[in-house]
Amino acid sequence: MDSTRILVVDDNPTIRKGLSVRLRANGYEVLFAEDAISATATLVKEKPDLVILDLGLPCGDGFVVMERLQKSDSLAHIPVIVLTGRELASNRDRALQAGAAAFLQKPVEDGALLFAIHSALDVSRGDLRYDE
Repeated sequence: MDSTRILVVDDNPTIRKGLSVRLRANGYEVLFAEDAISATATLVKEKPDLVILDLGLPCGDGFVVMERLQKSDSLAHIPVIVLTGRELASNRDRALQAGAAAFLQKPVEDGALLFAIHSALDVSRGDLRYDE
């Protein structure tokens, strides 16, 4: 079985490196983009299983990337986890309304990040279980 591929979209190389180490340590294949244009191109070319997306990006913010994703029949199913340093209140609501599976703030703990990834992938694959 192929490993799960995650596209990390963040303009900060330190954040990309840190997420790469954390994700690879948990068995994920990691792809990168550093702005809205390269994010869109990578999405089209690579069709990752999940996207971790910063909102503050050059060449269009994360909301632009989510909008492009939702407008594409071949990409709209890819779950997006927003991971940002932007303020919580209005950005969280806007991101979730734009289709984000989760909204996390930087810095994020490994447990919270991995839980969001597992949850988003389970929903997108139809594996969500309700255990009581």
